[in-house]
Formats: sequence, structure tokens, C-alpha cells
Amino acid sequence: GSRVKAPAFDYVQAASVSEAVAAFRACEGEARYLAGGQSLLVALNLRLSAPSLLIDLGRIDALRGIEINDDAVRIGALTRHAEVLASEIVARHVPLLSMAAPYVAHPAIRNKGTLGGSLALADPASEFPAVALALGARMEISDAETTRLVEADDYFVDLYETAIAPGEVLTAVHFPVARPTQVFAFDELARRRGDYALIGVAIAADGQRGHVDAIRIAFCAAGPTPRRAHAAEAALSGRALSDDTITQAQAALSADLAPADDAHMAAATRMHLARVLLRRQLEKLRVALAADEVGGS
Repeated sequence: GSRVKAPAFDYVQAASVSEAVAAFRACEGEARYLAGGQSLLVALNLRLSAPSLLIDLGRIDALRGIEINDDAVRIGALTRHAEVLASEIVARHVPLLSMAAPYVAHPAIRNKGTLGGSLALADPASEFPAVALALGARMEISDAETTRLVEADDYFVDLYETAIAPGEVLTAVHFPVARPTQVFAFDELARRRGDYALIGVAIAADGQRGHVDAIRIAFCAAGPTPRRAHAAEAALSGRALSDDTITQAQAALSADLAPADDAHMAAATRMHLARVLLRRQLEKLRVALAADEVGGS
């Protein structure tokens, strides 16, 4: 019989975003952008994608680099996970991203995979999309003529579906600079380190003396997209971080998350783990919020 193999496609290496977009528009069939290659290889293997043209963005230097300006850290889409992990700018000004980076896959993938690749694929089980959501990051998206910024809340649309329109390129991500009153937490449960998260949570909270002024909570592996836990946030916002409010936030998660039964785990088990994870991280943040006040920052 005939063997199944990856479909034949043409390959172009773009030197600039405008060259990449021009190649995309000129393609008769379906064109796909290639960043670190990790996400596309997955898609080809899953047969989610059979493009007639692959446009490699890997040599576009304008898509690399980490810089701080005013109130945001701008990270180019082609910045590799390992570079995010090693960056002092990120460690100082976007600590939540530094906390999450060690959980991203294995070192071999961290050396190849890119921040933009992760956010463009928007795998609901991966860490950086949840972090972007918890921090209220803005995605910088270009069609070579115009560049727009899309809020994380509006960016994740559905399973593997984002606000990026056909032909557009994710050029960078803008993360708000951490304020002195903010504390952060990230954790996930996986069978083995580097495996896909069974459930993960990213939290950014603002407050003092154990009191929460504002909080954003985002889960990975809890639905078709990374999920903001709006009801849990509302249960905590403007209140002291007590055992009681934490219990209320745990209960509120049933309104926020939509895990499905899958091959790995029943939805009810995943919800249980989400509540366990949330309590654990909120208890850590309670300590951090109390400590900030004593020592000052």
C-alpha cells in the first residue's frame, strides 16, 4: 500500500517581515510561517496542517531581542525559551516569565523553541500562553504595513486559534513591568518534569499586608485555550487573603474552567487538581504579601 508521509511543500527563507508577508500573499495554496519549528513539526505530524509553502522566519534578526522601554519589556517573537530563562531583564522586570520558563519542555526544546512560536500555536497546555494571560501581555502583530497590539484577553480565541489573521506575523510580545507591590506565582502538575502539564496556574497579584488589591489568575490545560479565572479573581479581589477567601476562590473555579475528559484524566480529577494548585499558590502569595510589608522592597 502507499505510505503516509509529510506532504511535499516549497520552502522559502525570508530576510524580513515584509518579504515573509509578500511570499505568503503570493502563494496560491496554503502558506505557513515557521518560527522555531517545534510547533509546526507537531502540526505536520498531527496532520493539522498540510501547507504548500513553508516560510521560514528564523533568519529575521528584527524578530529577536529583549528590551525594556517605559512600562513594558518587549520580547521579540524569535527569542528562544533558553534566552528568556537566561535574561536578567526578564528576571528583574517580568519575574513570572522567569518562574515559568524552567517548566517549558526539555532543554533541547528550550534551545530551539521560541516565545513567538509558543504564543502563535497557543497550545492550551503550554506555559507561556497562561503567563501572557496572567500578566495582561500585549501581542504585537504585523502584516508588514501596519502593526497592531492585541491584549492577551482578546488574543486567545479557541483551540490553536488566535487573533492572528492569515498572513500576519506575531513580531513581539509586550509584558508589563512588575510593580513593587506585585507578587507572582507559577506552578504546574505533570507526570514527569517536561511532560505536558496536567494542570498549571500563573498568578499576578497586587496588594499589601496580606490584602489583595487586584489579581489575575490564568490556568493552562484547563480548557481549549489558557483560561482566566474571573470568578476566582472576583472572590479574592479587595479582600484579605484568608483561608476563607481562598476556599471561596477554589469553589469559584467551577465557573471559570472547562476541562474535558481526555485520555490522561477525567475532567473532575483535573478540576480537583486545579483547586489544590490554586490553594497552594495563594498560600505562598499570602506569605509573600505579608513579607513585602515587613522588609519593604
